[in-house]
Parts: sequence; structure tokens; C-alpha cells
Amino acid sequence: MILVIDVGNTNITFGAYAGDKLCGTFRMMSKAMHTSDEYGMQITSLLEKNDIAIEQLSGVIIASVVPNVMHSLTGAVKKYLKLNPLVVGPGVKTGISIITAHPNEIGSDRIVDAVAAYEKYGGPVLVLDFGTATTYDLVLDGGKFAAGITAPGIRISAKALWEDTARLPEIEIVKPKSILAQETISSMQAGLVYGQIGQTEYIINQVKKETGIENLKVVATGGLGRIIADETDSIDIYDSTLTLDGLRLIYEKNCKK
Repeated sequence: MILVIDVGNTNITFGAYAGDKLCGTFRMMSKAMHTSDEYGMQITSLLEKNDIAIEQLSGVIIASVVPNVMHSLTGAVKKYLKLNPLVVGPGVKTGISIITAHPNEIGSDRIVDAVAAYEKYGGPVLVLDFGTATTYDLVLDGGKFAAGITAPGIRISAKALWEDTARLPEIEIVKPKSILAQETISSMQAGLVYGQIGQTEYIINQVKKETGIENLKVVATGGLGRIIADETDSIDIYDSTLTLDGLRLIYEKNCKK
């Protein structure tokens, strides 16, 4: 069994795999800084609550977009799980070749998503991740990471509304019954959700137009991706475990005996 760890800007997501079967997932916030002992105690407690014994784990892989947590997190893995984690970065085999102008600028989370989408669904594929930012990454035949688009995520947009305007409240991000809102909360929800749907459809159509690839598969993931995927025919597949699966696939490429 292996433990995969995705360190995002908002949450750290863990997944435990037995072969290709995802046996359990759990999360903790990534913005709260912890010592290696604090991380270790939380991880071991969460593993126990998910009925996963530390002795069952044979490997750990981490992808992170938050450098500040890595020293403590990797220290916790080594001390409490007795394993040396594989960290996604330069020198790690992914099966994806990055052909953008500055390959070193591509975040490890986007590479992991690209690996999973290409391995699971083939190419060419456009990979959407509705996280803190909303990202759109184009992977061509042959596993070539060719382009990426980055936009503010839904939560970032929502936060800007209620933090930068004096009279707008903090709201739940859900699709309202109608875009024709008649009060403040549903008007904000309409703008956020329908605005994201419109942005998503336009970017997908523009990518297809500029590449000339009409049969481009579109795969989405991320916490709020389900809301958007359910409301547009432009997204072909919503895969909630895409990032975790990508980490497993990369681990197998580098460590499978």
C-alpha cells in the first residue's frame, strides 16, 4: 500500500492505495503551519481513523505547490511513517514531456493531473482543475504538455467579493435556482457559478479553435469542478480522484519493482 499526498494552496489531500484501488482519503488545511511532530501526529491519527496501519505502507509520494510546508511534512513522513517520500519534481519520471517555453514554471500539481488524464483517457486532452486557481492544461498525443491557462478560482473570486466590498456577505458557493436573482446572496451565487461556466465554455472553445482539435477530450477535477461539470456539455468527464491517481501512476513509474 502506498500513501499519496497532494499539497495544494488550501488543503493537503491524502490517499491510500492498495494497487490501483483507492482505499481511503483524508484532508488537512495547508495554510496552517505545523512542525514535523504535529504533521506526524495528525497523519498517523487520520490513518488510524481510516483503518490503515502504518505497517501496511510501503511507499509515499508527494506533490506540492506550497514550498514552506515541505521541510516539516517530509520530516514527519520520515520520522512517523519510517519512509523516504518521493517528491514530484525534476528528475522524476512522469511519462509527460513539457514543451512549453519555460518547463520549470509548470507546477507539480498540473503535471500530476496531466499524467493521470493522459494515462486514463488518452490524448489529446484538456485537463481542468477547479482548485484555488482554475487551470486548463493541454496535453497532446505522445504525452506532450503543450500549453496552460490559469484563471482565478471560484473561491478566490468569491473571497474578493465579500472582502473587498463592504456590504456583500460571505456565502456558500452553490448554483442558484435561476440566474435571474432577486436578492443579494443568490445574485452573488449566480455571478460566481454562471460566470465560471461561461468562462469554462469560452476557454474550451477557444482552445479547440486555436489548435484545430475538434475531438479534444475535456477532463475536469477539483473540489468545485462537479458543480461546473454538471452544468455544461463542454466537459466530457469529471474525475474527482484525478490528482491522487496521477500521484499513484508517477510512483509506479519510478518505484514499481
